[in-house]
Amino acid sequence: MSSFQEGKDCLGWAARDASGVLSPYHFKRRAIGADDISVKITYCGICYGDIVYTRNKHEDSKYPVVPGHEIAGIVQEVGSNVQRFKTGDPVGVGTYINSCRNCDECNEGLEVQCPNGMVPTINAVDVDGTITKGGYSGFIVVHERYCYKIPENYPLALAAPLLCSGITVYTPMIHYKMNQPGKSLGVIGLGGLGHMAVKFGKAYGLNVTVFSTSISKKEEALNVLGADKFVVSTDEEEMKTLSRTLDFIIDSASGDHPFDPYMSLLKTNGLFVMVCYPKEVKLDPLSLFTGMRSITGSFTGGTKLTQEMLEFCAANKIYPEIEVIPIEYAYEAFERMLKGDVKYRFVIDIENSLK
Repeated sequence: MSSFQEGKDCLGWAARDASGVLSPYHFKRRAIGADDISVKITYCGICYGDIVYTRNKHEDSKYPVVPGHEIAGIVQEVGSNVQRFKTGDPVGVGTYINSCRNCDECNEGLEVQCPNGMVPTINAVDVDGTITKGGYSGFIVVHERYCYKIPENYPLALAAPLLCSGITVYTPMIHYKMNQPGKSLGVIGLGGLGHMAVKFGKAYGLNVTVFSTSISKKEEALNVLGADKFVVSTDEEEMKTLSRTLDFIIDSASGDHPFDPYMSLLKTNGLFVMVCYPKEVKLDPLSLFTGMRSITGSFTGGTKLTQEMLEFCAANKIYPEIEVIPIEYAYEAFERMLKGDVKYRFVIDIENSLK
């Protein structure tokens, strides 16, 4: 194992306080262990979580915060025990970089649900005691278990958003068997997560209905993403016509919103999956009792399923819709995200703009 990265400075962009303003920041990545790889970052997607941590929305931000957990890049160094990767491999790093590796969840490939300490890629305590810093930076050091092979024919810029927005909707679709051709899927919200849910749904042969508060998204939903139906969710009459017609609903809508109107659209034994993060969830118990409906939540995915998703996307030519930007535009991208002004994921060109 070479040592050219050990103790070396890394350039990133960080927020220093709750204003969320980003600026260049030098820090040291931890030394590369025998089971680690060092990844030269080429692209990093922008997730709402980046706004949460840079602006201290959960009041637990550990400044300086280097955001970014949708990372794509190239292996530039491997530890002596690494078997899965070699220098030059295209790889991805997602929302977490460590877990206990001993619990039932880890043994089942559900590391993201590790009860003993899943370590997020940003704003958490790493194995060496330092605070984890994400993909708005030149390189990252990660245990090989938490890295993913990006298929050779899949563009790295397009792969980056799959490591969070993609796997967040793919996981419940597989876990709850929402991949049965001919079934009906409702997708609430047409942002970074929602548009991937539409793409996965169509790839699995589902009949997909998109719900949005904005009629402006209708043409894109139907003609670009391939949804079968588009409904303005505030149109009560149109919503009533869909009563008991859906097998599944994926809720990716940002912000607080009502749940009962959507629950009534589910068939008997229908399933409502939350991948959004409202401040609270309120619904009439009759929304569950009537039709024996269920509501659940999902949070990204484990390592095995993440690798499976990448290969599925490559095999089926499923690509997120992205807007590539330089890193100096990241704060403005945050502001546009909050206004819903992106189709559908910003991706930072780290390699060509981080100087």
